[in-house]
Amino acid sequence: MKRSEIENAIAWAKKKIAGQGLFLPCFAFWTLQEWQERAAEAETVIRTMRGWDVTTFGHDRFDEMGAVLFTIRNGLPGGEAGCPYAEKLILMREGQILPNHFHKVKTEDVINRGGGILVIQVWNSLPDGTVDRTGDVRILTDGLERTVPAGTEVEITHGNSMTIYPGLYHLFRSKDGSGDLIVGEVSSINDDRTDNYFEVDRSRFIPVEEDIEITVPLCNEYAKLLPDCR
Repeated sequence: MKRSEIENAIAWAKKKIAGQGLFLPCFAFWTLQEWQERAAEAETVIRTMRGWDVTTFGHDRFDEMGAVLFTIRNGLPGGEAGCPYAEKLILMREGQILPNHFHKVKTEDVINRGGGILVIQVWNSLPDGTVDRTGDVRILTDGLERTVPAGTEVEITHGNSMTIYPGLYHLFRSKDGSGDLIVGEVSSINDDRTDNYFEVDRSRFIPVEEDIEITVPLCNEYAKLLPDCR
């Protein structure tokens, strides 16, 4: 993905978030120079990978698969830094898919914060990590429990949520014709480097083609762009 496409996607996400009456922490608006000047002060933010992320999951078209994400708070396993929970926003254009995957560790509540109708398709995972295409699936929507057939598409309207527990395969998208999505995620500690298991081999973080100068560093780029980052 080109750097210009990434920065345009972040600019779009900022407008969407502001238009919904939501607000981001100060570091959401820092330039690369500000990140470099404030790296020592922002050590916890940097180590816990808070900030912007744009990904296609290795797909060749961002308009078909991908998302803009902003991690607001997070921690490290064992309490080494940050807090024992995480929060992020996930923004997706209508027509984009967040591909099918599950987590072995993280439990998350996925919340429709605005925009279109969120569709979450669900399956169980088998002991070998593959998708269970036949077994009924236990779901929790705002604490209400029910069982649905494998592959069910659950619609989540504004303010409502689904709990994604470890081992539950899930695929996100906006309901056709309903518009772009602003999805909230509140979870246990988020480790995007090791705790995403995709149905089809995917890249959580993607290579970037540097066609313009960097204005906004992505959360997985701090180590190479900021001084003395651990």
